[in-house]
Amino acid sequence: MVASWLIEAATAYNQDSFTKRDEYPAFVLMPTRHLETVLGWAFESLPDEILIGFDPALNEPMDEDIFAECAGHEHRHDLFAGQAHIIGEPHLVNRGDSFSVHHVPEEWVDELFSVDRGSRGARFTHWMHTHPNCVAIPSAADADAAQYTEGVDMILGIEFTPEGPLPWFEDAEGVRRPLNPTEKKKGGWGGWRRQRTVLGRASTGHSIHGLELIAFHRSGVGVNVLLVDDSGWPHGLDRIT
Repeated sequence: MVASWLIEAATAYNQDSFTKRDEYPAFVLMPTRHLETVLGWAFESLPDEILIGFDPALNEPMDEDIFAECAGHEHRHDLFAGQAHIIGEPHLVNRGDSFSVHHVPEEWVDELFSVDRGSRGARFTHWMHTHPNCVAIPSAADADAAQYTEGVDMILGIEFTPEGPLPWFEDAEGVRRPLNPTEKKKGGWGGWRRQRTVLGRASTGHSIHGLELIAFHRSGVGVNVLLVDDSGWPHGLDRIT
């Protein structure tokens, strides 16, 4: 079962995604349970970055009602691979500093995935990497790496303390999408990062203060993200009747 704080955060995030749907040419559906897995890996790896690969879940096509509800006026059907399907299981591919965690040569890691994925190895459709103590805005290196992505690239920004050699960096231009519950709860999750509320504590001992999540296409346009439950429907959005 997905943690209640993450469902609250996903609900607030989806409502923002819905409001801003006309600002994006396409959207992706990320199961919240997969994001919870990624967050666990990310928190266990701090202060390092991690790289995660995904493929579309071909047995989980997008609900047509979701498209009718969430597609913007300028929606494109053919922007990236896997666009009509929910994002599938995450695979932890790499961990390290910002210079070593971009897409690695396939021959380095194909053997790691050969048992589960056969000849496809580490050739994933979608990618996500974390930005420890940095906003979720693509860097020049991120944009370069995205040129090899068939689907979308996603960035998960994590603000934490103790900061060590990585003080929180937010001096970057771009659209920021916070992934935090909207209500403050005593002793629990909630609040906006500038208040330095402790959202939770990682197994590494780091306190987590804020999260951000964005997706983008190699052409440079942003891709809207909707976080969905196990039935494939976005948290917090009413079903069409």
